[in-house]
Amino acid sequence: MRRAFVVFGEVVVAALCVAVAVASWRNGVVTTSFAAAGDVPGFDATRYVAPWLVLAAFLVVVAGVIVIDAAARTIRAATARSSARD
Repeated sequence: MRRAFVVFGEVVVAALCVAVAVASWRNGVVTTSFAAAGDVPGFDATRYVAPWLVLAAFLVVVAGVIVIDAAARTIRAATARSSARD
């Protein structure tokens, strides 16, 4: 029973990491619009803010490792239960 709570907690933490990664990625891409002025046409400039993008990538990696760990724990517990029955 306790293992189920640990695995559930890991999945929740992984989901939170992904949510924060999405938010930090959105902060890492900044678009600025410039209006036309005389003969110069208007344009949009996109700037990438590296610390936010690095944080997003790091959080996705952490979430992936947590999900792999949760899957390994689940498979290990299922294997232990099935071998205990035999």
